[in-house]
Amino acid sequence: MTDSGERLQKVLARAGVASRRAAEELITAGRVAVNGIPAGLGVRVQPGDRVTVDGEPVAAPTPHVTYMLHKPAGFVTTAQDELGRRTVLDAMPPVPGLHPVGRLDKDSEGLLILTTDGDLTLRLTHPRFEHEKVYRVWCFPEPGEQELAALRRGVELEEGFARAEVEPAPGGALALLREGRKRQVRRMFAEVGCPVDRLLRYRVGGLWLGDLGPGEFVQLGEQELDWLLQPGTRQQSPAQREQEALTRRLWL
Repeated sequence: MTDSGERLQKVLARAGVASRRAAEELITAGRVAVNGIPAGLGVRVQPGDRVTVDGEPVAAPTPHVTYMLHKPAGFVTTAQDELGRRTVLDAMPPVPGLHPVGRLDKDSEGLLILTTDGDLTLRLTHPRFEHEKVYRVWCFPEPGEQELAALRRGVELEEGFARAEVEPAPGGALALLREGRKRQVRRMFAEVGCPVDRLLRYRVGGLWLGDLGPGEFVQLGEQELDWLLQPGTRQQSPAQREQEALTRRLWL
């Protein structure tokens, strides 16, 4: 059995045949075949394979798409807004199932991932994967060494203790997080007496913002998805280093 391809129950779920659990029941009942052969739970579907349920062909699901958007300030990170405000989906093409991964608050800017892939969303948002998210912070007053040290040690927020890796930058700081609480950067800096004037996220995992301008977006290919799924930047490719240099030159 090969590890390539997509799990059969996932293919059935994405094609709208049944939920994954119900799809597993169909498979174990012997009602699903791949290329005319009754399939078991461990089967993976390769491109071009013919999947049938009770002899009826299953339409191939639409491939997932993932975008990087440079979210402008003023857009809310949600699929729908009951107050009628502009959402990040207003800046994107109308793709069924497209949704933002995580959040950037309305006044914040920068790198935001949108995808149709629920597994990717889980991979990027679940705390156990510890994906790094890095922000450029402008604030007044600027944090001194005492405030930066407090942020590194951690501050107490309503829902618990939170810390960040921070370093000084002109007009503010750079902040690295491995968790994603609501408005976390703003609340942490406010807690040490340095309220945030402007906040821009410029890296998620190993993916950099590059020269993507506010309101612009780009569909991610396999290379960029690989960068995105790296927790950090310990092993950067030459192309990643180029994107890092470009990001720093334009936004930092």
